[in-house]
Amino acid sequence: MLQEYPTFDFDQVTYITSDAHFSHARISELAARPFGSVTEMDAELIRRWNQTVAPADVVLHLGDVALGPIADSLPLTAQLNGHKFLVPGNHDRVSPATQSRRAIERFAPLYEQAGWTILPEVIEGTRRGTRILASHYPYAGDSQDADRHTSHRPVDRGVPLLHGHTHDRENGPAGHQFHVGVDAFGYAPIPFSLIDAWLDDLRREEEEIAAIVRERSAMGESTPLSELADRIGVDIPALNGAEDSDDRDVEV
Repeated sequence: MLQEYPTFDFDQVTYITSDAHFSHARISELAARPFGSVTEMDAELIRRWNQTVAPADVVLHLGDVALGPIADSLPLTAQLNGHKFLVPGNHDRVSPATQSRRAIERFAPLYEQAGWTILPEVIEGTRRGTRILASHYPYAGDSQDADRHTSHRPVDRGVPLLHGHTHDRENGPAGHQFHVGVDAFGYAPIPFSLIDAWLDDLRREEEEIAAIVRERSAMGESTPLSELADRIGVDIPALNGAEDSDDRDVEV
């Protein structure tokens, strides 16, 4: 499969999270967070992060890390443990979706001084051999009625996607999307081992469905299940080809 987005080494990641919204004055109201003030929220976000993440850990944050007066809010994030990577979200001052090139060049040093490595809006790579994407945005879904920033979202080709943005309080996976935002996970990063378990489940499901489709194809009853496979993003020809090929080193 051709590479569509800049590559990232997901195998190095220990924890993942999104949408911390440090110093955002209204986020407790908008997302029903249980904090009485911005000061209390910021302190608790730092405490829970550092209680979870060790200094040597690698953390992938999928956008909207800090709001408010950015010269004040970003330095707070320098207190966070770990090697920190940021995929920009629409509220970040380094977001191509909402900021000019000049603004991004102006604000990028502030993020870097706080210990952030800034990544592209959409990244792709493999985790233990499984292809995945990560973006602030889901394929579909928003915290508002209509999907925003659609031109900055990844194209849904059935590849598992890690995302934030929605502030959904429901934990984790929905089909081949996985919401990692703090509002769904106790306001702290989650271990990537949770993502590994989800990817294992998706892989088993694809293998089971592909086996059924191949069996029914041989019996001349393939159409309904082929349509099902298309809807859930299973690439049946690719799976069939993988079984017939002697080349086991082809990246998927």
